Amino acid sequence: MRLPVQLFKVLSDDTRLAIIMLLRESGELCVCDICGATSESQPKISRHMAILRDSELVLDRREGKWVYYRLSPHMPAWAAETITTAWQCMRDDVREWLAKTGSAPC
Repeated sequence: MRLPVQLFKVLSDDTRLAIIMLLRESGELCVCDICGATSESQPKISRHMAILRDSELVLDRREGKWVYYRLSPHMPAWAAETITTAWQCMRDDVREWLAKTGSAPC
């Protein structure tokens, strides 16, 4: 991610923006939590996660059969600040999305 236009293109999709906001709020989530919060299917979320990984906004780690995602600490400061500003505007909605997931097991 070198240019703001790249960040805005990635985040112009509602689902990807929601994923980034969820990760900003939670720190780390597994795919099933993201699916529950966004009401999207696992294949659709996986496709969006690939785009977010390719743009270097998120990192993943595997734990057994589960994959967990978090925001990359290596993104440029301006990108992190932009995400934080958007999160501040959306945090109540993001918290409602997370409440939908409850403690549903993956």
